Amino acid sequence: MSDFLDQKRAEITKRLNELKPMVEEYQRLEEASRALAGVTGSRLPAPTARASAPAAKRAGSTRRRGPGRPRKIATTATASSAAATTPKRRGGGRPKGSGLRAAQAVELVGKNPGITIPELAGKMGIKQNYLYRVLPPLEKEGKISRQGRGWFPAGS
Repeated sequence: MSDFLDQKRAEITKRLNELKPMVEEYQRLEEASRALAGVTGSRLPAPTARASAPAAKRAGSTRRRGPGRPRKIATTATASSAAATTPKRRGGGRPKGSGLRAAQAVELVGKNPGITIPELAGKMGIKQNYLYRVLPPLEKEGKISRQGRGWFPAGS
């Protein structure tokens, strides 16, 4: 039993000796942080002087909103009536079906009449769900047509 205790004491002493330089470095950095906390122009608060989250909120700090959370905007009668009369387009960018993949899909449908979406996705090296979004607008534009599960060039 005494051998076991001696072994554990030796392990603990060894580990304490390994950690001692890190503890000393931590204490030096903590002292430097306290010394710099009083210097003007410092952007970071001292680690010991951090405010809690409710106190920071009361102080009016700006915190990031989570994804999808709307801004808090004060609305007035004129602002809400103006928004109702002029609809804004959400999500800028190009119209659906006008990109490179749409052109590539039209070309492959022209070369392979009756091709299905899984086959088309395999040839293009993309996922099928993307084509389920791209092909219907191309059909409405008259660039391709659908017969059953197959897609054909326009006018076929």
